[in-house]
Amino acid sequence: MPRKNRVWYPGAVYHIMCRGNHRHDIFRDEEDRLFYLATLKEVKEKIPYLLHSYCLMTNHVHLQIETVDINISQVMKRINMLYAIYFNKKYKFVGHLFQDRYNAELIETTPYHLEISRYIHLNPVRASMVARPEEYKWSSYKIYIEEHQDQLVTTAKTLGCFSPPRVRHYRGFVEEVLKYIKVKPKVDETDGHSY
Repeated sequence: MPRKNRVWYPGAVYHIMCRGNHRHDIFRDEEDRLFYLATLKEVKEKIPYLLHSYCLMTNHVHLQIETVDINISQVMKRINMLYAIYFNKKYKFVGHLFQDRYNAELIETTPYHLEISRYIHLNPVRASMVARPEEYKWSSYKIYIEEHQDQLVTTAKTLGCFSPPRVRHYRGFVEEVLKYIKVKPKVDETDGHSY
């Protein structure tokens, strides 16, 4: 049975999630993550899109992407293809790197846009990788809270939803739920015990 076409229109915003096949790692070291970020920039130059937020986990990636005038499927096909070629060559990997095609959820309201931004930035905290979102190196959160310009991430739409001081209010919005996140105990890989 053929796959259904994704809903798309110019300016459509999506929460994209790409997971490693069989939940295997798609990032094994820092170089992999740097290459993925470089791939996002390269594709953005050829197929313009806006990246509102991102988080590179170990076996999956979250992107909050707004299309301009090219379908999201073309954007993601190019990103995933370039990264898979790099990964397969580097690790002499055979087969599919990504599990199925990417997952794309259409974001059609401002509250949901903000909720997805918060969800993406808190992903490493929920996974017990860090205690606070700014401690995680591989997300766009620091771009937001440190107020520096970035060629990859655009913060204007998200921060524009808050009154001045916008950065402080956005940070408060993201971090107000930290007290409700249950941190999973860390597991020692060698003996399987929780700590």
